[in-house]
Amino acid sequence: RFAGSAEPLALILREIGRPGFATFLGASAVIALPTVLLAFLFGQSRIFFTMARDGLLPLGLAKVSKRGAPVRITWITAAIVAVIAGLLPLAEIAALANAGTLAAFVAVCACMLVMRRRAPDAVRTFRAPAATLVGIVGILGCLYLFFSLPSKTQLYFGLWNLLGLVIYFVYARPRALAE
Repeated sequence: RFAGSAEPLALILREIGRPGFATFLGASAVIALPTVLLAFLFGQSRIFFTMARDGLLPLGLAKVSKRGAPVRITWITAAIVAVIAGLLPLAEIAALANAGTLAAFVAVCACMLVMRRRAPDAVRTFRAPAATLVGIVGILGCLYLFFSLPSKTQLYFGLWNLLGLVIYFVYARPRALAE
């Protein structure tokens, strides 16, 4: 019953006699979800802005307003997100976001291992005990979770990344190397 619920934690809280906490949790989710989405929107638009500035996307997308904000690319990113949100079910969007996040964590762990080997004396702003073990366990854990996602999500993730590679090799790489 809990697994089939759209709000399992709130359901559990109501079941154990804490309806006030369940209501607070629901209200918190309503407030937090748009906040997180806005943070992702602004973050992604800044990534696209930097890619455009570096020649990986059309240079016109790197234009900023009088106040120095990348308004054009922010609006385009918002439009893309709105189309995706309007066409795909929320569960599929969440699964794709999970796949992307797991892939990013694998990349971070792998880069940490590579940088520890290539630049062992580099200044580190923080220390990680047993960094090699943490990196390997992080990669394996994220891969396990990725391959636990629905196969449809894995397929869409692969297709999306394949599209990104095609755009990179056809459009972006020649322009980035030219500069």
